[in-house]
Formats: sequence, C-alpha cells, structure tokens
Amino acid sequence: MEEIKKALVEADPFASWWPFIVAGIVFVIGTVRTYMGGQPCPNGNTIPEQVIVVTGAAGGIGREVCRELARRQAGCLILACRTVEQGDALREQLRREAPDCTFEVLVIDLRSFDSVRRFVRQVQRDHPTVDALVNCAGVIFQPGGCTADGYEQHLQCNYLSHFLLTQLLRPQLARSQYGGRIVNVSAHGYTAAKIADREDPLNLRQSGQSGRDAFAHSKLAIVLGSRALAGKLTAEGSKTTVNCCTPGLVRGTGHLRHSPIMRALFAKVLTFPWMWLFMKSPTQGAHTIVRLVTDPELARCNGEFYNDCERVEVSELAKDDELADRLYRASLNAVGLTDGPGMATVRAESEL
Repeated sequence: MEEIKKALVEADPFASWWPFIVAGIVFVIGTVRTYMGGQPCPNGNTIPEQVIVVTGAAGGIGREVCRELARRQAGCLILACRTVEQGDALREQLRREAPDCTFEVLVIDLRSFDSVRRFVRQVQRDHPTVDALVNCAGVIFQPGGCTADGYEQHLQCNYLSHFLLTQLLRPQLARSQYGGRIVNVSAHGYTAAKIADREDPLNLRQSGQSGRDAFAHSKLAIVLGSRALAGKLTAEGSKTTVNCCTPGLVRGTGHLRHSPIMRALFAKVLTFPWMWLFMKSPTQGAHTIVRLVTDPELARCNGEFYNDCERVEVSELAKDDELADRLYRASLNAVGLTDGPGMATVRAESEL
C-alpha cells in the first residue's frame, strides 16, 4: 500500500491528469457544436397528402428539407432543380428512403423568367392545388454578369424569380385545405444590406456592387417583399401565409464554391476545422424551414422571420412598411405583372 501511495505522489501530473484534460476539450467542442447547431425542429407531425414545391431541392439544405418532408409522409414533393440529372439522382435517393411518397422532377432555371413560367405551367397542369412552396434556392459570389432578363444575378436568382414563382402559384396555394404556406429562405446577411435610394429599392441603378453586397441586398429584398405580401394576403382575407427564415451558417452546401477566398487549397484546409466547429450541417440548417412548412401551431403565422425554429425580430430597415411596399411594386414591374385582386391568376392564364 505504501508503494502505491509513493508511486502516486511521484507520478508525472500530466500523465495522471491528461484524460481529464482531453475530456474537458471534448466537452467544450461538443458544447460549441451543439449550441451552433441551433434548436432542432420541435414538432414531429406528419403531412400526408400535401403537395409541396421545393426550389433548390438538389442543394445541401434543399435536399435535407426534401428528405425530412418525405419522412413526414408528404403526398407529393415537386423537386425544382436546375437540371434533370440533379433531380433524378435526388429522386432515386428519396424513393429508397420514402417509397410511399410521390416525387416529381421539374427543371427550373432561376436566371430566366421564361423558365419560371414554363415551370409554373407544368405545376398547374398536374396540380390544381399546392399546399406549400419552399423558395430555398440561392446563389452567392455568382460570376457571369447579368441574366438574360437584364438583372444582376443575385437579385434575380435569389429574389425576383422566386417572387414571380410565388405570384403565379398563389391561386394554387389559395385552394389548399390546409392553408397554403410560402416559406422564403433569407440569410443573416440581409442585415448588412443597404438601399441608397428609396426610389430604387431593387438597386437597379447601383452599378459595380460586390458579390457580397448584391447577395445581402437580395436577402433583404426577400424579407421586405415577404412583409409586403403578408400584408396583402391579410387584407384580402386569404388563408395563405408567407414567412421568412434564415437557416444560419451552413457548411457543405456548395454556396462558397465561387468565393475568391475559397478558391485556394490552403484556405480550404485552414478554414475546414472552423467550419466544422462553428457552422451547421445541412440537416441542422433545414430544421427551421421544416417547422414553417409542417407545424400546425404556425398555420396562421404570417409575415414573420424565424431563426433556429423561433420567431425573431428583424432589423429596423426590414420593418419599413413603406419601403416594403415600394419594393413590392417595383418587383411586380420587374417581372412583368400588375397589382390587384386576382392578378396572379390572370397573368398565369394570359402569359404562360
């Protein structure tokens, strides 16, 4: 016994304490990852027979949204993808995981308003009713200048094309017995956006914007446009709702592939551990979107902004109702629509 006591006294402190140090480090890392991962979706209800459209379905977050909605027994998921190949690969994966769900692959190129209109025509042909629309697709640091329609790429891909899609599908959403839901995916970055001229809320006269600034503005436009649409839906007595959310900082989505920093291998190697520690996985990023689509408690929630599955306040600029109305009217003009009751139905029939 004395020999054991002597050995413990003379032992190297590090040799005896290192397991506790390692355990402490693991605990801290685990705590940080859990905290940064955000709150999981609090509801687990199923959504049988519902028809749901998801843009950006083949992307990291969109893919996980589709997987979870399929697990919740959605009746039909319309996978809006940029290419047939992307959509077919996703459909095969989803069929293996949820064989009882129906999956339809439809091509949509958000760089083209004509493509959006063709997409809507296909949806309307087969689905007189749509229960939810998830506008999840997006780009950042996108190269290549303006789109064929003449708009900055972030503005059109992230906002204007989704705005057009939403307006044209409003009649189908209005027919939903569950109360049609529109979920617009924004980002934390909207708070960095600036609108220098209130007469030009789409920043059409702002030349030479950086990719970062253009991205932030497009995400602010999503919040403002959703706020204006929510007010109009309420005024019309519609059961359709529209809400925004941010998925948070999410790794593994491919959004940073065009970032000038991430082009260097050294930068990728250097930032990977920090991204793994401080950013969400695509599955975690999908939780808030899934809640807004499925939670019965949010059936009447309209015009709100959600983060980590909870409602949060938006910035002062994003609360500006007059600016939101200006942007909404400018958006209608940009996509070739007019305001007024039944507008979406009329234009859908006459232009598609």
